[in-house]
Amino acid sequence: MKYRRILLKLSGEVLSGKTPIDFDNVMTAAGHIKALHDIGCEIGVVVGGGNMWRGRNGGSMDRNRADNIGMLATAMNSLALEQALIDLNVPVKAMSAVSMELFMDSYSARGANAELDEGKVVIFACGTGSPFFSTDTAAALRAAQIHADALLLAKAVDGIYTADPRQDPEAKRYLRVSYDEVINRNLHATDLTAISFCREYGIPMVLFAMESDKSFVDAVNGINAGTVVDGEAGFILA
Repeated sequence: MKYRRILLKLSGEVLSGKTPIDFDNVMTAAGHIKALHDIGCEIGVVVGGGNMWRGRNGGSMDRNRADNIGMLATAMNSLALEQALIDLNVPVKAMSAVSMELFMDSYSARGANAELDEGKVVIFACGTGSPFFSTDTAAALRAAQIHADALLLAKAVDGIYTADPRQDPEAKRYLRVSYDEVINRNLHATDLTAISFCREYGIPMVLFAMESDKSFVDAVNGINAGTVVDGEAGFILA
């Protein structure tokens, strides 16, 4: 296994369907995580809240309050995903960056690492616990705090392209690209704060299509891994 301890970032949208939280889709996501757990992968998960709320949708609302609502959305998604993993007999612990002891434990790096060492999947709710920071940035932060071998981002497309492949049939996929190339070429892999953080702490980012259990297992094994973003100079196209 190329990446044994990982931080997996899931968008909130992957949990939605006929309803903002569609339990069939939650179970599908949980099944992908179980496939990784079954092969011995140590897994932290950050899930977004975009299926219910985005701070930029707050209109004239104060950004602090809008982002606080978004953090609550991630908590609801985290609880739903935790229950799905329990139903699949996967040991799991949800932890929140914002105190809500009635629903889940409060986050600490020490506590999270202890749970991971015991073989539990750890779900990190409420982003960084502060407004103005995306859940992608929270994923990069948690990846560093749990000493993850890589940050995996499950996407609707199978990696980063030179252009939008839905609009440009000549677009080519990057097999590997440096952090600097992503920033300089404005490739929209994730937000710049998350990329800069991963660059500073040398955390590879693996972007891949969320298609099947196999795509998740392949990603942690470094096989057909979509696009890898790391510190090596330059880029390689598919």
